[in-house]
Amino acid sequence: MCPVCLATAALIASGATSVGGLTALVVKKLHANTGANKIDCPGKKENKMDQLKIVSRVEWLIARKNLLNKEKEFTRQRDALSTERRNLPAVKIQKDYVFEASSGETSLRDLFEGHRQLILYHFMFDPTWDEGCKSCSYFADNFAGGILHLAARDTSFAVISRAPLTKIEPFKRRMGWTFPWFSSFGNDFNYDFGVTLDEAKGSVDYNYESAATLRAAGKIWIPNGELPGLSVFLHEGDSIFHTYSTYQRGLDLLLNTYNYLDLTPLGRQEDQEPYAMAWVRHHDGYPAV
Repeated sequence: MCPVCLATAALIASGATSVGGLTALVVKKLHANTGANKIDCPGKKENKMDQLKIVSRVEWLIARKNLLNKEKEFTRQRDALSTERRNLPAVKIQKDYVFEASSGETSLRDLFEGHRQLILYHFMFDPTWDEGCKSCSYFADNFAGGILHLAARDTSFAVISRAPLTKIEPFKRRMGWTFPWFSSFGNDFNYDFGVTLDEAKGSVDYNYESAATLRAAGKIWIPNGELPGLSVFLHEGDSIFHTYSTYQRGLDLLLNTYNYLDLTPLGRQEDQEPYAMAWVRHHDGYPAV
């Protein structure tokens, strides 16, 4: 477990009510007792879904159609929100960021690989760590397949971390990932986009709020260091524009493992965990089943 993940566990154990970043993805599941027939669901851990309501097919269909109406409304709201997101204004990039690549130095412009759009994931990998954060690794496992289709929509994808390539590349090989991964070690990129907190570098905000305020509220767990996020850029002519960045639970929608689990009766099964994502491992770290 990376030092940040250990700090998260300590924060929760000390009584904090929530955490930021990916570890803030706690889902509280409520199950009302309606007096209908129930059956115990066996499992390794007791949780709030252990009592399954049993009804007739007719009753189930009524409940399912009621939920479907809500799902359709949510889809319409999400479509409207996506339109607003696309219509956000943009900020022109003024700095010439230079990243470390396996082929040598590369620019932000090069990361577009000839496409008009670029999506960057800010992967938590401090220069002093020996491996990437397990929560960001969980995220990377989720996007590794989906990004294969982005080029067909004139969009490139890359990952940026502050760790040097000498640490990134062995970890990337270990995980079996093939997406482009670059190092921002030695430049201001992480600080400018609010994913490395460092007061000396002027990076004191996260998710558009003061990091000190978020720490006081228990929503982030470190005074300095790496945090997760995702940023989007547009290339027009000779200019590059920053159009969007998201952090904390803004990343939730992109975690398809959670999206799949949210379709199931047991859900994410995190109610009995000490903190959200406590169960997550690097994918080569799970015990054999």
